[in-house]
Amino acid sequence: MEHTIKLKHLASEYIETLNSFILPEEQGKFTALPNTIGDLKDGQYGIVILNENEPVGFFLLHATERVKEYSDNPNAMLLTALSVNHLHQGKGYAKMGMLLLKSFVEQEFPQCNEIVLVVNHKNIAAQNLYLNVGFIDTGIRKIGKIGEQFLMKLHL
Repeated sequence: MEHTIKLKHLASEYIETLNSFILPEEQGKFTALPNTIGDLKDGQYGIVILNENEPVGFFLLHATERVKEYSDNPNAMLLTALSVNHLHQGKGYAKMGMLLLKSFVEQEFPQCNEIVLVVNHKNIAAQNLYLNVGFIDTGIRKIGKIGEQFLMKLHL
C-alpha cells in the first residue's frame, strides 16, 4: 500500500482527529496524547504526521528554555510527545514521519542544527525507532517521572 506521509504544522482542521487519538495504557505512560497537550506556549510547535491528509501522528518541537536541560547548543530544538494513533500503529508512520524530520526542520526552522529528545529506558520500541532514523544515543542519562531516560541527538 502506497502512503503519502507529510509533516505539517498543527492547524485547526486537524484538532478533531487529533483529539480522538487513543493509545494502549503501556504506551500512554511514555508520551502525551495530543488532547492532553493544552495550549502551546511561545516556542512550542505542534507537528502533525499526515497520511494523505489524515492525521495519524503528532509530536511537539520546542525552541524554549526547556531545550537547555538537554543541550548547550543554542540552535537545538527538543522533540517531545511523539504518538501515533493506536488505530494507525504498525504501518510505519512514526518511522516515515521521523525520516522526514530533518528536511522539515531545515525548511521550517533553518536556524536549528540539532534535535534532542529523551526516551525512557523501558521504551525499547521508541529507542529503536529513533536509532533507525539517525538519532544517536549520547550516553547521557536523565531521571524522569517514570525512571531513567536516554538523551538522544540528531544532527542536521
